[in-house]
Amino acid sequence: IKPTCDLTAPIPKGSRDTFKELGAKGFAQWMKDQPQVLLTDTTMRDAHQSLFATRMRSHDMEQIAPHYARMLPQLFSMECWGGATFDVALRFLKEDPWERLARLRAATPNILFQMLLRASNAVGYTNYSDNVVRYFVQQAAQNGVDVFRVFDSLNWVDNMRVAMDAVLESGALCEGALCYTGDLFDGKRSKYDLKYYVGLAKQLEKAGAHILGIKDMAGVCKPRAAAELVRVLKQEVGLPIHFHTHDTSGISAASVLAAIEAGCDAVDGALDAMSGLTSQPNLGSIAAALSGSARDPGMDLSAMQALSHYWEGVRRAYVPFEADMRAGTSDVYNHEMPGGQYTNLREQARAMGLAHRWPEVSKAYADVNVLFGDIVKVTPTSKVVGDMALFMVANDLKPTDVSNPERDIAFPDSVISLFKGELGFPPDGFPKALEHKVLKGEAPMQGRAGDHLPPVDLEAKRIEAEAAVGRKVSDTDLASYLMYPKVFKDYAAHRREFSDVSLLPTSPFFYGLLDREEVSIDIDKGKTLVVRQTGRSDAVDEEGKIKVFFELNGQPRTVRVPKAGVAGATAKAKAEDGNPHHVAAPMPGMVVTVAVKVGQLVKKGDPLLSLEAMKMETMLSADRDA
Repeated sequence: IKPTCDLTAPIPKGSRDTFKELGAKGFAQWMKDQPQVLLTDTTMRDAHQSLFATRMRSHDMEQIAPHYARMLPQLFSMECWGGATFDVALRFLKEDPWERLARLRAATPNILFQMLLRASNAVGYTNYSDNVVRYFVQQAAQNGVDVFRVFDSLNWVDNMRVAMDAVLESGALCEGALCYTGDLFDGKRSKYDLKYYVGLAKQLEKAGAHILGIKDMAGVCKPRAAAELVRVLKQEVGLPIHFHTHDTSGISAASVLAAIEAGCDAVDGALDAMSGLTSQPNLGSIAAALSGSARDPGMDLSAMQALSHYWEGVRRAYVPFEADMRAGTSDVYNHEMPGGQYTNLREQARAMGLAHRWPEVSKAYADVNVLFGDIVKVTPTSKVVGDMALFMVANDLKPTDVSNPERDIAFPDSVISLFKGELGFPPDGFPKALEHKVLKGEAPMQGRAGDHLPPVDLEAKRIEAEAAVGRKVSDTDLASYLMYPKVFKDYAAHRREFSDVSLLPTSPFFYGLLDREEVSIDIDKGKTLVVRQTGRSDAVDEEGKIKVFFELNGQPRTVRVPKAGVAGATAKAKAEDGNPHHVAAPMPGMVVTVAVKVGQLVKKGDPLLSLEAMKMETMLSADRDA
């Protein structure tokens, strides 16, 4: 239910208007000078990424965006782009993330839009050439992103410089983020102490950041640590501080309030119906708790409630993607899994047939972190830890099996990439024994991965993309292709066959039409399709399809669709134990590449083929000469 709001009324001034008046540096000073704490709403990005595997569709965001502009102009920013939303939109929702950004920007011109940028990984899971990162940032800034929260998955500031410089050149606000892990007050993990974080903050300030972000991606920054960290950073650096956390533990609102009391300038939260659990703490409750205080954010609490009621209805459509989690859990302090990864990893586990072994996956995640030397876990390093945890559970491996130099293991590709240094290096490096085993004695790369990647010929890539999709590609299409060539090609093929499915209401998109159900689809201004299902046949043809009857603007139509549970119901062959001619896959998945031909001689360890399942790729190697 959308709130009552006059959408013809003039849009009031908001944070974006202030930013346009003051410029980036002036705006950062304004953040420090004004007494109110500023609020960021993460509902359209991190909240749904964390709660239901990033599956929220543009349709549901666009319906409410004009209401935000008029009802919550007091917001500091709306986090609505970047992170996993980019590839999930293309990969699973069959939407163009750039079109989402453009439509939201047109509907909400007065509030700052914020995105999450993985530094040299941009919105991908690997390193890109420096000119590709710069091109992507340029496109994002031109198309409506105002605040770039830039972070590196191992807190390596050198890896952030190219992205940060690109943001600064674009004129947008650069929020350099340090990723919080460990526990400030745990003497056993002294590598992540106050000195470590102050050193990082000073590097980010020196690199030109306008805002300092504290990114507590797992929600492990306890209230006492949040207060002390903010207090010391306010003394040591001259930047406004923006605190981000997750509510997996169930008590993260206490950390947010502690950070505010210590002088934090801006904090993240999600509207009530999209808050809690692996999402952000409740933004409405935080605003209410501060009401009347010196740091009152000045929000319209009734407007926040009205918008939350809308999200409450929307969320019901996404129940199948939600984790089987009913309450906060202190186990997060053990596994330290980022909130944004939790539901995605559970979805991966389900797709691999491991849903019933989730407690083992959670335990393996913590074990892998120890094996890897206690690293910062955030995309893409968190994905690597998750890949390895799933791999261990699927293959019944214990940490001792992984570390045993005599035990041969076909590590997932992402693990090999991590130990090569393609995602950077932690300050103390990776454990040498495991590094030697993973890399099979090869030396890791020296320095930053971007230094080893030649610039990409963007015009040549444009020609390649146009040949791949059979049409002209826009600048934003090119940016998508540079990030995810195969995913973009698959999306373009889907778009060519089915047109823009983002226009469909959410229920029909995920579940289809019920018998006699009717929906209206606005395909353009003044153009509406009225679709009504009128029935279906029970007979299944030789292709496993049935006929579905419907009316399109009153005209009868028929379409043949696969019947669930019939098409492709044949069992997959499995490798036989003890059969030397069979090589068993370590997980179910799709064959992505085949590296050998019939009759080719192979040596033990030679790559045979690569498999992909839910964004996790692994290489299958020959277990003997053959």
